[in-house]
Amino acid sequence: MATLEPKAESQSEVAALPKRESAARYLSGNEKAAIILLVLGERYGAAVWNDLEIEEVRTVSRAMSRLGSVTADAVEDVVEEFLALMSKGGSVTGDMDRTEALLSKILPADKVAGLMDEIRGPAGRNVWQKLGNVQEQMLANYLKGEYPQTIAVVLSRLRSDTAARALSLLPREIAIETVNRMLNMEPVQKEILNQLEDTLRTEFISNLTAGPRRDNYEMIAEIFNGLDRQTEAGFLVALEERNREAAHKIRSLMFTFEDLAKLDPASTQTLIRFSDRDQLAVALKGAPAEIKRFFLAQMSNRAAKNLEDLMQGRGPVRLKEIEENQNRIVLLAKELAAKGEIVIGRNRAEDEMIN
Repeated sequence: MATLEPKAESQSEVAALPKRESAARYLSGNEKAAIILLVLGERYGAAVWNDLEIEEVRTVSRAMSRLGSVTADAVEDVVEEFLALMSKGGSVTGDMDRTEALLSKILPADKVAGLMDEIRGPAGRNVWQKLGNVQEQMLANYLKGEYPQTIAVVLSRLRSDTAARALSLLPREIAIETVNRMLNMEPVQKEILNQLEDTLRTEFISNLTAGPRRDNYEMIAEIFNGLDRQTEAGFLVALEERNREAAHKIRSLMFTFEDLAKLDPASTQTLIRFSDRDQLAVALKGAPAEIKRFFLAQMSNRAAKNLEDLMQGRGPVRLKEIEENQNRIVLLAKELAAKGEIVIGRNRAEDEMIN
């Protein structure tokens, strides 16, 4: 089809005509997003909806429900603005580093690590990710022949639960010395780290990710949280004999089942609502009386009675099973706190009174 060009003498007249004011300028970002999704419809917009977080879905849905009738000019302006923004991006390049950098800005670190691990596949995992999948007993057997400083570096780069299990399997003296080295550890020179990675690479295979550098005390507290009570107490007592201040700081950073009594009523009720009833019953069965009373007080009379019946109906329960279920409830509380569902109370150090 031929394109009609305006005559030269009429171009100035066209330019002189007042431009229509964009209707999009009076719309909020949420309203514009709602219009775009309405234009895309169910067929083309489904993929976009699936990529939105639940809070984003709520926000856009709320804006969409309040739009009312939108004129054709407004829809056209919003689409034109959207296309203009898209066109300004120019060419793009996708690679592992750019993908990971982008995901890190919009997703939690653990989700990013998991996604990138899947994308890279076994060949792309680094030595620390491979090391995390080695059986803990094998890892401990290997590490006990190394210097405590080397063990400290290795454990500091593993996930806390993996490090906790490996640490508990080391000979006592080596384990205590390793903890002290971790508390006083400085950043490792890249050359030394590369040499260590080269040595480890030939002996271990795993798929766990190495997290960012953490505060040494927080790292040890998180590892200790993954130990059983008896092992944890043994480490803390031994550490307290050698470094009382460090032991005190680690205790203050640890979060235990008993610390759940510091939750406010609303947070406690939320935690109960998300908890598995059988796990909660077993966890409370071995808890101090005041902890039981605290939880039961946040429940209706009927719910409290049902939970008490469930506790009594379980009969004798092994201490290990009680601790495992208490740890599950603690982990759930941390997950809910990370999502903003509950507020975890102050730690034990903040509750101390100083005269």
